[in-house]
Amino acid sequence: MSDIILAAEPMIRLAAFLGVLAAMAIWEVAAPRRRREIPRVIRWTNNLALVVLDTAILRLTFPILAVGLAITAEDKGWGLFNNVDVAPWFAIVVSMLLLDLAIYLQHVMFHAVPGLWRLHRMHHADLDFDATTGLRFHPVEILISMGVKLAVVAALGPPAVAVLLFEVLLNATALFNHANIDLPRPVDRVLRLFVVTPDMHRVHHSIDPRETNSNYGFNLPWWDRLLGTYIAQPARGHQGMEIGIEQFRTTRDLWLDRMLIQPVRGPASGHALDPRITVKEPE
Repeated sequence: MSDIILAAEPMIRLAAFLGVLAAMAIWEVAAPRRRREIPRVIRWTNNLALVVLDTAILRLTFPILAVGLAITAEDKGWGLFNNVDVAPWFAIVVSMLLLDLAIYLQHVMFHAVPGLWRLHRMHHADLDFDATTGLRFHPVEILISMGVKLAVVAALGPPAVAVLLFEVLLNATALFNHANIDLPRPVDRVLRLFVVTPDMHRVHHSIDPRETNSNYGFNLPWWDRLLGTYIAQPARGHQGMEIGIEQFRTTRDLWLDRMLIQPVRGPASGHALDPRITVKEPE
């Protein structure tokens, strides 16, 4: 079974990625939530080029990724779930919940530590908000994120199928909750009780640092609500809010070469612990 999962993983992830990206792209054209400010060709070509670069660097840097490590952990008896007797379904569900919590906490860390914010702010410097924004991460952040994920997998010893399901869902929901799609408001109100919706996550991409440092969840909305980082709506509304951060406001900043050097340009202002930010009470 483990060999089948490992062999099928690349195709499963690629098929899910391309399918969800195509669906979101079509949905964005059919029912956009906000007017597009930047030509799609500029943003999409550079954001997708960054995905290719990130993937190549990740594969060259790590000899084993999360699913492979889960299989190795099972063979070696590493981690919590390889040393306790629980039902497989329980191990899968709890592993996926804990992996999601780890990603939430990692996201908070990237906003709170100035050096890490320098890397992560590239994701926020996109001047529009659509599905490809969910793919826009600095290669160094991708490497750190994978290191954190591998450490969590080694400690938990989750079933390999749980890691594969989590990774597929994480990629799919990142595309969904960054998509410029117009969900009916009643649907959004119900759906955001169970999953992070585009309207919920768009608040996180507001130029207002108080809103930037909120709504950290990617899959599940519960961590934000439980830990006090949830803001229901942007102060200026979804049509009036400005996307991005105060730095890097030109179209030229959207090009791949400029994105890669953003961590060393300018001050690391706007992070969650910046004393100039007045914390907004969660709604």
